[in-house]
Amino acid sequence: MEYLLFIGTAGIATQHYAMIKYAIDLVYSLVYYLYEVSEMQVNTHEAKTKLSELLKRVNAGEEVIIARAGKPIARLVSYTYKPEKRVPGSAEGRITMAEDFNEPLPENIIREFEG
Repeated sequence: MEYLLFIGTAGIATQHYAMIKYAIDLVYSLVYYLYEVSEMQVNTHEAKTKLSELLKRVNAGEEVIIARAGKPIARLVSYTYKPEKRVPGSAEGRITMAEDFNEPLPENIIREFEG
């Protein structure tokens, strides 16, 4: 087994080299995995034939690059719906109501509704 000796202000401390190497490898693997998982590249033919699968992956948070001859031409990303802020009175002057809007309905129409 290999050991690495660290000398610091608190004195001499011995650390297990394999554990440090494992931690560094783990961090590297996670960074590589997150980069690879968050973005994938497909050619236009594959994008056409596997669109449903690609949309599922995009919905799960991945990013898909569509390429033609190896050159990126489009990017599929998840769409976030942002409703427009409602402004009261914005339809003023565009809606009209009949003068008899609140009057009771005629008897023949009431019979049609009631059966």
